[in-house]
Amino acid sequence: MNNSRLVELRNKVLIDYYSTFRCNKILDIQEEFECSHIPWEKQVSMLLRAMVEEEKALIEDDERIVFRRTLLHPINPVPRKYQEEENLENKELIGKRVQNICSDWEMMLSQGLSGRREATVYALEKYGNDTEKRRYLECVLESLESISILVNKYKEYAKVQNRKDIYEILDNVPENKPESFHEALQALRILHGVLWMNGHNHVGFGRFDQYMWPYLEADLEKKSITLDEAQELLMEFFISVNKDAYIYPGIQRGDNGQTLILGGVTIDGQDAENPLTGVTLKVAAELGLADPKINLRIHSNTRSEILELAAELVQQGLGFPQFSNDDIVIPALVANGYKLEDARNYVVAACWEFIIPGKGKDVPNINALSFPSEVDKAIREGLKNRLEFAQILETLKKNIQERVEQYIENKRHIKYYPPSPLHSSFMSGCIERALDINRGGAKYNNYGIHGAGSANAADALAAVYKLVFKDKVVKPLDFLSALESNWEGKEELRELVNKCPKIGNNDDEADTYLTLIFNYFSEACEKASANLQKHNKNIVVRPGTGTAMFYLWLVKEKRQNQIEPIVGATADGRKAGDLISANLAPSLGVKTKGPLSCLMSFSKINYQKIYNGGPITMDLLRSAFGGEKGKAQIINLVKSFHMLGCQQLQLNMISVSDLIDAQKNPEKYQNLIVRVWGWSAYFCNLDKEFQDHLIARQYYV
Repeated sequence: MNNSRLVELRNKVLIDYYSTFRCNKILDIQEEFECSHIPWEKQVSMLLRAMVEEEKALIEDDERIVFRRTLLHPINPVPRKYQEEENLENKELIGKRVQNICSDWEMMLSQGLSGRREATVYALEKYGNDTEKRRYLECVLESLESISILVNKYKEYAKVQNRKDIYEILDNVPENKPESFHEALQALRILHGVLWMNGHNHVGFGRFDQYMWPYLEADLEKKSITLDEAQELLMEFFISVNKDAYIYPGIQRGDNGQTLILGGVTIDGQDAENPLTGVTLKVAAELGLADPKINLRIHSNTRSEILELAAELVQQGLGFPQFSNDDIVIPALVANGYKLEDARNYVVAACWEFIIPGKGKDVPNINALSFPSEVDKAIREGLKNRLEFAQILETLKKNIQERVEQYIENKRHIKYYPPSPLHSSFMSGCIERALDINRGGAKYNNYGIHGAGSANAADALAAVYKLVFKDKVVKPLDFLSALESNWEGKEELRELVNKCPKIGNNDDEADTYLTLIFNYFSEACEKASANLQKHNKNIVVRPGTGTAMFYLWLVKEKRQNQIEPIVGATADGRKAGDLISANLAPSLGVKTKGPLSCLMSFSKINYQKIYNGGPITMDLLRSAFGGEKGKAQIINLVKSFHMLGCQQLQLNMISVSDLIDAQKNPEKYQNLIVRVWGWSAYFCNLDKEFQDHLIARQYYV
């Protein structure tokens, strides 16, 4: 990067320079709410107004895209009434604020705040006789006005600082439709940031190259900007979204859901790639920052130039882009109730789940079902009672069914979500129909459940079948004894287990159980969907293959509100407390024939029924996949992933020696970025247990 101004801005992000401008003031006006019986939606809009009024406008001399948060501890954007976790007496769970969905950014930019106000006023005229709707729409107007107040602060500050350029941009956006690419980026930065301020976490940027390209294309046609100048503006936008990333909440620092989607097909099925697709990939590679997390949709007509840029980005070691296969994802969504034009417009949520921008309020990660736990219970019961292997599988099927039902039952107990007047205005049709997004205002309201530890679970079934039932070299009670003793004193048997078929080697003896487990899972989710629809709930329960943080939580100490038991020793040779693999990956410690055999194993899953997302996760040794040869290998991997009919792919470029050294000498590796589960972060900011898991994974050469 040759631009010294951008280098300086980037370096400020890396040293967390912007935290020095945040104050520790904590504002809390909730006691006033509770004493005066203010309606909940009014509380939410008042909280946003109070936060906006407390924010300070700051513009540095070298900034061209402005806005950053100045409150370290903002007002809690959820009224206290909604913060209660549980009412044990009534067994009713209180929902949390809406998050992990994608706004209709194309609409927000094209209409601006003025257009959304007009829509709200029109709805008020239409539904004004309904007291509840009128009150809600008035809160929408108040929330939109809060954004204008914030923008006016920046305008006035720009005027004082003699920043005519910034003043003129903010005089138009986000109030009106942007007149340039620069204005569009500035509007998006403010609108996105205020959603976070209002308590809507894990908000992504959606199909960035689709809704942003018209603004850049118009500038290029007018010759008011060059592509190089546009690239510099995009760099600054990326730098800007990193300024507040450290204060966004998540399981770990960096788990903030600032995802950005590129490529794919248009809503009429044509290739959606445009010049901004490639420019965005280049910018992400050149900057080398953890945000935004890039996702690339590919299909049968994806151009080789895009794949080359994507491979170069992979080589940067940022853990993205994450690849999604349009030719698999879109038909699966359509087969499960999504309209074709909506399915073609899909984005990913914070990590990998497929959602529809502006139309989906899906809750895509209710929980993660522990396959190792359910398999282990079935195996132990079967060995103890000398059941046939087919009976063990029937028990497993029943276990999975009961666990899914338990998840849905718990979800059914959720009484309400906090209202979201602001986010309603960011979604398609909610305001026009005077509907709160938390009360059915979205087109899609489905649930997602992930299946975690599938490789460990399948390996366990394969070992028991081979050693106890097929070859009959181990007696059932002897195998059970090994599990109960945590494999202590059973090294010979454990060695036999380690030689059994394993997931990741394209071995049908193991892969059969992988597909069987997911078939049971999809059947359980289909049954749960049918039960919900009997109760007039148009909800589909979507099974997925991601693990999120559960690859640690399911084997370590029990967490608050965690339903699943902590799995002990398992029949794949794993000892109690040992880690399981993340997402779709071979069990830790298993050596495979290579990345292609791994892809072939996981290609056998029926992704038309397992469609909630969750990537095949591969960790590549930097020393083996560098340079032009390495780039070609990465491109071939991505092409193989697509041709084999897999759903999603993550490629993490790592030096294991660097990770080990970074644990010992973190000061030397402050800018080392890794892919954790569905997001990328700075390695030294992670808890040690997540660092250890990264070090323990299989690395392909």
